[in-house]
Parts: sequence; structure tokens; C-alpha cells
Amino acid sequence: MKHLELGIIYFIALLYSSCSTKLDKKNKGVDVTSRPNIILILADDFGIMDTQAYANHFMGVDTSKMYYETPHMDKLIAEGTAFSQAYANPLCSPTRASILTGKYASRLGFTTAMPLRPTYYNQNIAVPDGFYAHDVLEHKDDIKIEQAWINGTSNSAVPTGTVYDNGKDEISITEALKGYHSAFIGKWHIGGFGAHGYQPKDQGFEPLAWADAGGSTYFNWRKGWDNKSKAAFPKMPQEEWEFGNSGKETGETYLTNDLTQQALSYIEERSKIKDQPFFLYFSHFAVHSPYQGIEADIQYFENKATKGWNGHKDPVYAAMIKSMDNSVGAILKKLKDTGIEDNTLVIFMSDNGGIDSKITPKGDGTDNTPFLGGKATLNEGGIRVPLVFRWKSTIKSGQWVDVPVDCTDIYPSILAAAGMDSKVMIRTQDLDGQNLMFLLEDTKNEKKSYTKKEHYWHYPFNVIYNSPYDGYPLTPHSAIRDGDYKLIFDWYGRLYLYDIEKDPYEKTNLVEDIPALKNEMFAKLITWLEKNVEKRYWPTLNENYNPQKEVREIPFKSLIQ
Repeated sequence: MKHLELGIIYFIALLYSSCSTKLDKKNKGVDVTSRPNIILILADDFGIMDTQAYANHFMGVDTSKMYYETPHMDKLIAEGTAFSQAYANPLCSPTRASILTGKYASRLGFTTAMPLRPTYYNQNIAVPDGFYAHDVLEHKDDIKIEQAWINGTSNSAVPTGTVYDNGKDEISITEALKGYHSAFIGKWHIGGFGAHGYQPKDQGFEPLAWADAGGSTYFNWRKGWDNKSKAAFPKMPQEEWEFGNSGKETGETYLTNDLTQQALSYIEERSKIKDQPFFLYFSHFAVHSPYQGIEADIQYFENKATKGWNGHKDPVYAAMIKSMDNSVGAILKKLKDTGIEDNTLVIFMSDNGGIDSKITPKGDGTDNTPFLGGKATLNEGGIRVPLVFRWKSTIKSGQWVDVPVDCTDIYPSILAAAGMDSKVMIRTQDLDGQNLMFLLEDTKNEKKSYTKKEHYWHYPFNVIYNSPYDGYPLTPHSAIRDGDYKLIFDWYGRLYLYDIEKDPYEKTNLVEDIPALKNEMFAKLITWLEKNVEKRYWPTLNENYNPQKEVREIPFKSLIQ
């Protein structure tokens, strides 16, 4: 049934696109007479201030004064179009689910990212009514203070139509991208912790080297990735654990370099095939912990004179960025050497904001200053990320787009770049994303081709990371960006309203100044949650909460009836 549905959708999409091919430069922003190769590079935990070009764009500081070094990413940005207000989710798995499906992650039940956790499926226990086989049984941090809310749960696998999916089957970007050879490299983390039927091959990819994990060691990783033993989940109803595969031997001993060689080999191979374009989804583990870098690079940054600029002071983290930047450079060089760079669209994005050392328990990570917060927060430092499109024969170079967009837009944009009418898929599959290709020509959106005004986030967990407001562990949060304004709903009973266009660093809370707008946006957010997010993915009131033991100065107040 899925293949029949896809066939019908694909026929309609191509029919619409072929009817308008001669008008594409005017109406669609791309010329579909030659379908491009597409490479999506997704960085992990990479902050918006971790790229020199972005730091220069926001702060106007010469790159020579900065600590991190990203010359190849800067080249990508200079030769393409960069987005200054691109949003991801506050954690990695939700963003990966959104990219794969074109939908807000919380609609799919992806509300957080987790290490290995028990689910109904991997424990082989009956699924209660109203729950999903790949919902986790419990996920919580070791927080010592009182918690007014009990965490919601989270899904861990994107439905593929197995018998465990209760009729649900998301059409992945790869399945929608007909006529392409698609391959996956790197971090998956949306496959139910190694569940059979939910890995890259089950979503239409040729898996080259991958692991269904949140993080990986950067040295001696192969044995762990190739592990088929069900020791972690012995009751799993499958013959072996489908955790990953380290792929071909490259001779590289550092993970980022190894995955890069896998990508370069794939590009070399596919460049010789002229009658079929390719889609490569290269999902880095870098710069996610554990923090491990190449020793020579660590020593270089240890002794660099600009150490400490903007709070960037960790030589290991800087070395990891350097390796990932070198990976980007190697891919760009390979495209040029193989003669396919003019007709290859390269997209670079991060899955969430950088881990801000000011709010982490150990003080590790990067620093997102001047943006507030970091990974796990719904402040700009946690969800605003770099996003770059480069397609040398089509996209103008050196442009910046200031229109707010989000990670659900990647799916329809790739379809549009491939010559398909993305509106067909948006309509038939109820996607949240919109086509960004228009904005690559109309950077100010003067033609109003990009019509999305609202962006939503939902994170129903108490988190060990500290709030940038009071320094205590984070409480559940949800948020809405509506036009110029963003409202953050802290379920502890606090609201934060910012005019992001005028106040991108979130210094002035306008809740008391514009109460009507606060009420309107809060109502809109709650209405969206009620319509789109199933209640098991909401936090629930803690009946054992003791307000007398509350350490926060402001008392808890539930804003949800």
C-alpha cells in the first residue's frame, strides 16, 4: 500500500513539476532540467557561534581573533547562501526525526534524545492502550531538588509500517525522493535503540557506515558499532541487535576522518554514474561528547594565543571542530575533482545549539554568547543553528537570509531541488515544512513565497542542565515563534516573551509590557499542543511535590488547567 501511495504521489508531483519546468526560474527558484546530486551534512551539538563566518556575521569580529578555526565551512558559506535564523530542536533525535519526515518532532512523539532505554518493544512487553511500542518506559535525569512536574515520555523510532506501528508509516525523505540513489553515513539515533525494521535501510537508504546511538567514542569504535549481541536488550523480539555497521575499512583511526573517507569513496563512485543522481545524508557524530580529538590538533589549540575568545577555551573541542571542518573541505574538494560540484547541492546544518559551558553541570562544551542558553534550552542558543545551501550553478554566493525557518523545511526543499513539486507531498502527507528554494533567490521573501509564520517546540522534561535564568535544573518547556516574537512557556509557571528581531539575545522579557500578545501567543501554543501532541508526551503534575522544599525563589504555579 505504501509503495502504491508513493507511486501516485510521485506521479502527481512530477506531473506538476513538468508542467511548470519552463517557469521554474520564475516560480520555483530552481531549474529542474538537470536534477542535482544532493549532500546533506548534519553536525552534532555544533553551536551557531562555533563557525567563524557566523560569529563574524553576528559580532563583526575579525576571524583572526577567534579561537575555533572553520575555513572550509566559511568557504561553503561564502560560496552559498546562509540562514541567520534557522531553527532546530533543542536535542538531536527530534531534529533527525523532523529532517527525515518534514514534520514537527513532537507530532511523532520525539520529545527528547536518550542513551539506551527500555521500551515496550525491546522489553517485549504488552503495549498499553494509547501508547506506542517504541515509547520509552521512563527517562529522567538524576535531579536532587523538588520537581513539580513528572516527565512526559518520548518515542524512539520513526514508524516504518511494521506490525508494531499500528498502521503508522511515515514516508521518509528518501522514499519520497524517487529516481535517486540514497546513502546514509554516521549517526542515526531514531531507530528504537537498534530495533529491527527501523534502521537506515528501512527508510530507503543504502547504509554505508552508521550507528543507532546518541554518541560514539572517536577511537576504537568499530567493535561497538558491529556488535550484534542482544545483551543490552535480551528480550528484544528479533534475532540480533541492529545497532550499526562500521562499514568498509579505511585505515583511519579517528571517527570523523573515517566517516569522511567513506563519504569521499561514495562520491567518487557515484560521480561515474551519469544517469542517476545521488543523495548522501552525512550525519556526523562530531562534535558530540565524548570530547576526543587528534592529539596534534589538541596541542595546537592548547598553545593558540586567542584561547578564551568568547568563552571558547577547550582545545579538545576546538580540535574536534577542526576535524569536522576538514571533512567539509575534503567533500568540497572531491566534488570539484570529480567534476560534479556545479550540479551538486550541499546543505550544512546542526541538529541543535551548542552545549553551553555556562549551564552544564561540568562546565564543558562551548559558549554561545551573545545568544542565551544552549543545548536543551528553548532560548536562541539552544535552537538557532547554522544552515547553509551551496549549489554553484544555481544559488548566488555570499547571500544571507534573515527569514526564520526550521528543520522541517529541509524535506520539501530537497524535493523541490530535485525537480518535484513539494506542495504535493506537503498536502498529501500533512508536512509542517515548506520549500526554502524560493528564498535562495528572494532572500528577503518579498514575494511571500515562504508563508510559515509560526514555529513550535515541545520539551516535556526536567533536565540536569541549568536554566540560564535561575541556575537550577531545567523544567519542562514549550515555545512558539510567531513572526518577530517568541514566547517560551516554562511549565514551572513562567513565561518569557521576546521580540527576536530587535532582541535576538533575549535580554528583555516583554511579558508585562505586551500582556495581550503574551496571552494570544500562549493560547495559540496550548491549542497547537492539544491538537498535535498526544498527552503521554506532556508532563504530568507530580502529586508528591512538596512546595515547602522548593529551592527556587518564585513559587510554582501551574498555568495549565
